[in-house]
Amino acid sequence: MPAAPKPATPKSDSAAPLPADPVVGQAGIALIKRFESCARARGDGLFEAYPDPGTGGAPWTIGWGATGRDVVPGLVWTQQQCDDRLAADLARFAREVARALRDAPTSQNQFDALVSFHYNTGAIARASLTRLHRAGDFAGAAREFGKWVNAGGRRLAGLVRRRAAEAELYLAP
Repeated sequence: MPAAPKPATPKSDSAAPLPADPVVGQAGIALIKRFESCARARGDGLFEAYPDPGTGGAPWTIGWGATGRDVVPGLVWTQQQCDDRLAADLARFAREVARALRDAPTSQNQFDALVSFHYNTGAIARASLTRLHRAGDFAGAAREFGKWVNAGGRRLAGLVRRRAAEAELYLAP
């Protein structure tokens, strides 16, 4: 008896190999800004570093969710520094996502959702959703977003909302 056919996987009509230097689209930037916000504004209009909401400590964060060895307690930035760092980080994260996806067909919305995911988790290279995406299983990849909702050993409502928004963007035509 022949094996039952596999169910069809939805494919985006606009999925194509990524350009050599992919750029995060407006939908991706808006999603990242919505969930990161430019937090900890002081009365003088400057922004100060704060501990990660999930851990209460490292990684320290500033502006639009920027982290790194240079982000330490007491660090203060202007709005322009926050915006400049976001632009630089988005370019770096876009390159890392493109490298992880290789030549897999990817729509702009899928790419934007994956950059948002990676911006928040740093996990694009090891996440099973990346493997599923490369295999063309977009529905399976979209379901994987929901597995990344814990921080500091706790399920966080903000991460649940963010992953749902990323999955929705990922599946959008």
